[in-house]
Amino acid sequence: MEQTTTQKQFILQHLQKFGSIEPLTALREYGCLRLAARIADLKKDGVNIITETKQSISSITGNPVRYAEYKLA
Repeated sequence: MEQTTTQKQFILQHLQKFGSIEPLTALREYGCLRLAARIADLKKDGVNIITETKQSISSITGNPVRYAEYKLA
């Protein structure tokens, strides 16, 4: 039986390789629409992850937007 890699596993591998991940990266690379939920799952499994709130300007509206960046502690 072939085992598929879960989104949670992809996110953890990404964190281990790059040190951090943002929602748009999770969506583009892994099809993960609910990154916060996968991060909560990883934290529940004992992975030490910190959340930083970032701010940027929307390229569409020109308004400020906030998003989370998750980093391995």
